[in-house]
Amino acid sequence: MIGNTLKLLTPAAAAALAGMAGLAPRPAYALLGAGGPAAAAAPAGPAVAAAHAGPASSEGGLCTAAGPDYYAFPLVTTRNVPGTGLATGTAEVSFPATSPFSISLASDGSYRYDVSVGLERAKAPARGTLVVWVSTPDLNEVERIGPLDEHLRARGQVSWNKFLVVITLEATDDPAAARWSGPVAFRGMSRSGMMHTMVGHGAFQQENCAAYGY
Repeated sequence: MIGNTLKLLTPAAAAALAGMAGLAPRPAYALLGAGGPAAAAAPAGPAVAAAHAGPASSEGGLCTAAGPDYYAFPLVTTRNVPGTGLATGTAEVSFPATSPFSISLASDGSYRYDVSVGLERAKAPARGTLVVWVSTPDLNEVERIGPLDEHLRARGQVSWNKFLVVITLEATDDPAAARWSGPVAFRGMSRSGMMHTMVGHGAFQQENCAAYGY
């Protein structure tokens, strides 16, 4: 009975109780069920060390640890623009590396993210410009990231928790444009926006929204 009670107490309290009961004090590692001094001194195995040492590096005194794959999400082609039918796209989200605190905040206190967009197997349009936009899921707010470069890459920032990335074919590259006017070539939703209910899908229907880019 007393032996079971000792297991539930701290080492100091267990030693005091054992002395009052006339029992020989037991080492702390025995009361805690550990393997003893040999086990305590044993070095951590490769698997344990690898779990604690993530793929991080230091650039300019800032932590630039590589994030997991779920920070990226696919951009799905709509096949509405010539040269994009077999193309694939990806948007990668990360925190700005310019902050010593590893995060950046917008003026309203929301997190600000870097968004990197890239296309593969896509052909540059013969006319017009492919422009990247971000918007809230309900399309009430839209911000322009900018045109894709010659390598079909673009980079910008967004301060919404859930957002869409939209690439459209615009007749002209207008930095002052508030919303797109051309056809949508690619679209995708952030990972945070994929968490939603099944409302609108039917009682027994499970629609893969990610396959449509939203």
